[in-house]
Amino acid sequence: MKEYSIYIHIPFCDHKCIYCDFYSITNYKNTSQYLEAIKTEINNRANSFDDEHKIVSIFFGGGTPSFIEPAYINEIYKLVNNRFNIASDCETTIECNPGTLTREKLLAFRETGFNRISIGVQSFDNEELKFLTRIHDSETAISNIRLAAECGFDNINVDLIFNLPGQTKEVWLKNLKTVCSLPITHISTYSLILENGTILNKMVLDGKVEMQGEDFDADLYEAGIDYLAGKGFAQYEVSNFCRDGAICRHNMNYWQRGEYLGFGTSAHSYVSNNRTWNYSALSMYIAAMEKRGEAFAGNELLNREEVLEEYIMLGLRSTGINIDLLKNEFADETLVKLVKVLNNQMYSSYMYKNENTYRLNKSGYAISDEIIRKILESIQGIL
Repeated sequence: MKEYSIYIHIPFCDHKCIYCDFYSITNYKNTSQYLEAIKTEINNRANSFDDEHKIVSIFFGGGTPSFIEPAYINEIYKLVNNRFNIASDCETTIECNPGTLTREKLLAFRETGFNRISIGVQSFDNEELKFLTRIHDSETAISNIRLAAECGFDNINVDLIFNLPGQTKEVWLKNLKTVCSLPITHISTYSLILENGTILNKMVLDGKVEMQGEDFDADLYEAGIDYLAGKGFAQYEVSNFCRDGAICRHNMNYWQRGEYLGFGTSAHSYVSNNRTWNYSALSMYIAAMEKRGEAFAGNELLNREEVLEEYIMLGLRSTGINIDLLKNEFADETLVKLVKVLNNQMYSSYMYKNENTYRLNKSGYAISDEIIRKILESIQGIL
């Protein structure tokens, strides 16, 4: 039986934050049309799946799914459950933002069937929240997290951003201290990066904002790893930490090259080494669904070299590269060459080997992009 994940994109937001490059809109006039379009897409894709395809995780992201009425979310959720073979222990996550949550909404999400919630706090410092143009303050974020626990969510993730302009290590560690005092099981920490087309990128180009350097970024990152480890959070991916084994099953499926279906605007799918993606613009997505019954904007069929590169990139970002797991797909000669690259002395202080698995350590995670780039350059042509 094959296992899959499902991602559903809800693009509607209260407003566009200055750093965000995910597809989102603040116009709600097409919500009913979008609902019908995404239901059509789910029904049409489900026709190709039978009970031998089991869904092990469902993730509603955005946008801000919690900004939409729970009945809207419930309608999509129930359709997915009716059309696909859902595992009895399926992890079901909804992304929410502080300031959009009420007790009634949280109880409705639990009644729908969500057993995990991911809350986009980003910071507990009010000055940083103002800079990021978030709609909430620190007090609201704290109260919303506690309210989610009161409403029955015992698997709660919080997103935090570090290395904001002017942020000190003291402020970053204070953010971590606050989040660790709350009833959460999972933390995702992300360095603030500039994305083309965002308001923040224009502010930097115009000289209105100055970003902090890579060395300070790495310092904050490693300080965060140390602090969270001391509070019982195990790091299992470059940006993710959990207590009590509360690893995000949905994200792990991505990092382990599992297969997944994406529904809605800008959503990606990955099946049989073929990656497809939907139109981002809401109008184009709806028009394509009405005309063709699908909204693919493009696809990429990975060749063997690209598959190996993804194994390496995703493995080093998370739980490591297990050579034994690659034996079904790649020849012994190829794996011998890969092991030789991984055993290069230049990586010895950034990586450790456990039996036949190569995994980055704390220092390696801090410069993972550079290490991955060098390894990918080294394996060119080994197939």
